[in-house]
Amino acid sequence: MSVPRTRGGRPPRGRQPVRRRGTARRPARRPVRRRRRAEDRLIGGFVGAVVAVAGVLAVVDWLLTHRWALVAVVAVAVTAGAALHHRRRQRARWEAVRMRGLRYELTRLDGLHHTRFEDSVGELMRRDGCADAVRVGGRGDLGADVKATDPFGRRWVIQCKHRRDGLAGSAVGTPDLQVLNGTARQVHGADIAVIVTNGRVTAPAAAFARQQRLHVVDRHTLGAWASGGRPLWDLLRSLPAPRGPHGGRP
Repeated sequence: MSVPRTRGGRPPRGRQPVRRRGTARRPARRPVRRRRRAEDRLIGGFVGAVVAVAGVLAVVDWLLTHRWALVAVVAVAVTAGAALHHRRRQRARWEAVRMRGLRYELTRLDGLHHTRFEDSVGELMRRDGCADAVRVGGRGDLGADVKATDPFGRRWVIQCKHRRDGLAGSAVGTPDLQVLNGTARQVHGADIAVIVTNGRVTAPAAAFARQQRLHVVDRHTLGAWASGGRPLWDLLRSLPAPRGPHGGRP
């Protein structure tokens, strides 16, 4: 069977597949929409600023025209400020009087929640003149429940151990003192590190406290401090010297 040939003697080529041109993709419109939205927000902000400035100028112009209203507004503002200042001063005086007469009996301290016990220790420090005394106890407190600065510039870090059963509760042991010793000075910058409990302290813990220059406020000392008018630094021994006027030692 003979193969048909073209004029040049070459066999005819097979049919080539017809290539269809794909439809051209339309350009994305999202960047255009975003740009328009940004422009709209910019225009809206500019219009809002213009309206606000115009309103302020209108109010100022009205007040300058009606000066009696301006005088009245200033008088009301001054009167309200004076009344607020007087009320704050009166409240501060009553708070100072309450603090000077603050007393706690041991039986009342025994019945407190441990967080309220920490609050009470902070209040006693404020009664003694530590205006910045604050409770910082909680999860992750690193051994500090109350921080305060006494009138002599010394920084106090206090760890509280509340025992609902008082002396019958578990005793504060050496591990509790070790936590305080490891963080009070290095982490919290304490001049005086104290542990306060309404319970008892083991003999080894008391010995460890003396070795590491820690101060222990046991139930007996706490009772004298909370129910009397003497500040805590008058009840403790071997305290560091007061700081100078700029926080340094004299």
